[in-house]
Amino acid sequence: MPNKGQLPKDSGLDHTLGLLKEGYSYILSKRYSMQSDIFETRLLGQKAICMGGKEAAEIFYDSEKFKREGAAPNRAKETLFGKNGVQGLDGQDHKHRKAMFMSLMSPDRISELTGIVTKQWELAAQSWEGMDEVILYEEAQTIMCRTACHWAGVMVPEEEEIRLAKDLAAMYESAAAAGPAHWQGRHSRNHAEKWIGELVDKVREGKVNPPEGTALHTFSWHLDLEGNLLDTETAAVEVLNILRPIVAISVFINFLVLAVHHYPDEREKLRSDNENYAQMFVQEVRRFYPFFPFAAALVKKDFIWRDDKFEEGTLTLLDLYGTNHDPQIWDSPDVFNPGRFADWESSPFSFIPQGGGDYFMGHRCAGEWVTVEVLKASLDYLVNKLEYTVPAQDLSYSMVKMPSIPESKVVLRQVKIRL
Repeated sequence: MPNKGQLPKDSGLDHTLGLLKEGYSYILSKRYSMQSDIFETRLLGQKAICMGGKEAAEIFYDSEKFKREGAAPNRAKETLFGKNGVQGLDGQDHKHRKAMFMSLMSPDRISELTGIVTKQWELAAQSWEGMDEVILYEEAQTIMCRTACHWAGVMVPEEEEIRLAKDLAAMYESAAAAGPAHWQGRHSRNHAEKWIGELVDKVREGKVNPPEGTALHTFSWHLDLEGNLLDTETAAVEVLNILRPIVAISVFINFLVLAVHHYPDEREKLRSDNENYAQMFVQEVRRFYPFFPFAAALVKKDFIWRDDKFEEGTLTLLDLYGTNHDPQIWDSPDVFNPGRFADWESSPFSFIPQGGGDYFMGHRCAGEWVTVEVLKASLDYLVNKLEYTVPAQDLSYSMVKMPSIPESKVVLRQVKIRL
């Protein structure tokens, strides 16, 4: 839906409430109604540009045109991102900090991670066999928390694991919330940052010695461009930027099981031990189901694109969900079809559930490889190592609530480990 000429405008004084009411569909529905991949609106009392599609993503992730510093609202920093984290950096500072994250993403380290998560599934399943029912979302949060902490070199007392899992989950569950839920997210972040900060200080004092190559070790000793250690609060924020996203994978795990349940023919394809098909299935889950709705940036300097002027400082939102459901990119985008990835030509701008662009130079999520491999390992265990029933329950999910999960959080019964 290319636009030529005057930028379409959304009428009205402010559409913040409209965005919250329409959620994942807000930008996409406006793009359809305006017959344009780009339009102007007002959000949080200021002019904003919303856009979606492959070409829009290419522009959005051009660091010469957009910057991240100051783009995220304070409420997101207070819950989801934390302050002074990698997401809000630009230029050489961002490149240098991003390299710190990417140093953890070697094949050996990711292989170690998948081994950890498989072991955690095995331990959890042993306790599930004696339970009347399992609430998958809550159990998956604990599994992912244990996995993340082990991999990151963060030793957590057993009695604190569930509390930490809830704190990490509250950070991403409260980012778009208001009232008590938002305040809970802020409290959870403050509590977790304080605890991780104390660990960072103990590492630097030689009182705690996490393995080299882990996030806690790497981030505690990371030097900025001036050769200084990160301040304790920033180092803690970045360690949480490893732990929190891994716990957030529990959202996708719910959708993995939902997809297997809703499309039972897929189970047999997955049980054929075809790793390629598991990869395709995971990618389709990430494309099809809602996760991040959009990404935010500010126009770095005035420029023209498609005859439309982008003015310096303008808030701009890229439609992640809508781009993953764009009929100009995907055939029958509202149909669940893992086979679409069989011959898919990888593009950093058309498939963007966790952002687009380059991992090392841009703002694409550093942990995307982690997400895919953890989901593949989890899918293998859930399909090939576990038996369970899915009783009648409310498996619907909201396109307004962010993040969205099935209403019942996916209840499993009669869980048994396959012999």
